[in-house]
Amino acid sequence: MPAQFLINIMIALLWTLLMDEDAFYLSTFIGGYLIGIGILFMMHRFFGTKFYLLRIYSTIRLLFIFISELAQSSLLIIKQILSPRLNIKPGIFTYEHSMQGPYELTTLALLLTLTPGSVVMEVSPDGKVFYIHAMDVEESRDTLLRSIKVFEKAIMEVTRG
Repeated sequence: MPAQFLINIMIALLWTLLMDEDAFYLSTFIGGYLIGIGILFMMHRFFGTKFYLLRIYSTIRLLFIFISELAQSSLLIIKQILSPRLNIKPGIFTYEHSMQGPYELTTLALLLTLTPGSVVMEVSPDGKVFYIHAMDVEESRDTLLRSIKVFEKAIMEVTRG
């Protein structure tokens, strides 16, 4: 990915230099960058990796998924807080994930911890099992498991391309 981005910048700089203008114009550089995107898209199979803008798209998608899950779980927490009677049953459950490597594992744990109502308390010594504390195990476990699956898929799209 970094190699494709650097080649795209080089194409844009070459385009700017070859346009033979009396000053550096940002519009010319952006035009060269867009032409570079087209060239790299046609040649990305020669790099042995996916096209780099797909990974950027996946990262932005993961950010929007996190914001959506954050808003949904925040509304659930607000509903619990504002109810006259606190009717929750907190608990701990385990979840065996399919993440590989420390970056994927840490990202998933942080995303789960940052969403209200759930906290990753511990990771097993082999790194394959999360111990998750949920605010309301009976109601929120299914939604939390669904969120974990969505996060896992999005993280794998970003890291594994």
